Amino acid sequence: MAAENNNRISSFFRTAGVQIAEPVVFIGKVVSQFPSLFRKRGFRRKEMLYYLDLCGAKSIPVVTLICFLMGAVLGIQAALQMRKVGTEIFVVDLVGFSVLKEFGPLMVAMISTGRAASAFAAEIGTMKVNEEISALETMGIDPAAYLVYPKLLAMLISLPLLAVFGDAAGIAGGMLVGSSLNIPFQAYWARTIAVLDQMTFLLGVAKTLVFATLITLAGCYCGFRASSDAQGVGRGATSAVVLSIFLVVVADAVITLLYSFIGY
Repeated sequence: MAAENNNRISSFFRTAGVQIAEPVVFIGKVVSQFPSLFRKRGFRRKEMLYYLDLCGAKSIPVVTLICFLMGAVLGIQAALQMRKVGTEIFVVDLVGFSVLKEFGPLMVAMISTGRAASAFAAEIGTMKVNEEISALETMGIDPAAYLVYPKLLAMLISLPLLAVFGDAAGIAGGMLVGSSLNIPFQAYWARTIAVLDQMTFLLGVAKTLVFATLITLAGCYCGFRASSDAQGVGRGATSAVVLSIFLVVVADAVITLLYSFIGY
């Protein structure tokens, strides 16, 4: 019995060690190939533009709509509480800070987990099924860097831009609610400009750079770990979305805590 328990414990720690080591090794492979981007023909511009369209341009309508509705919901909930003390004008403050610092970047990241992370995992998983990954290795090309960097660069460009659209849509949603509170558009806009500074906007956009990196690495990692069958591709895409959401929420909490330490 004691030997069996020891085997179970050792098996548990071996499995945990492998699960911790694999992502570290994957990230190490990607980082080690970074200098290759600056070599001749090392940068795959065509693929990056494809992912920029997939993760950026095609996401603008849904990002704008969801952030607009989110800003409106925030405005409604804030108005219900502010009316009790006759301070409806502070709806502007709550909506503005919430959208720019938290919900705008976070909602953009959540949408990207569904569009980008799952797509990356499914694409790489399908390449494993078709043995295209093995073909790259046979040609002496590191698949980890060759497939990750175009996606990562596209995400690092598209997510901050999507956050700008999301912030504008969220504030517009709050402004629509403000008009129902007899706050003129000019007054709402003037209050927004007065209470929100440039640093608030930049700190919110800076979050998206971290989110973009985590979503891309999680999606690609789950794709490389997927088994070489149809079910494995599906499980890999699902795992990519779940892992991306978890990492984004944890990163958002950590970054928000760091911002509080510097007074923002």
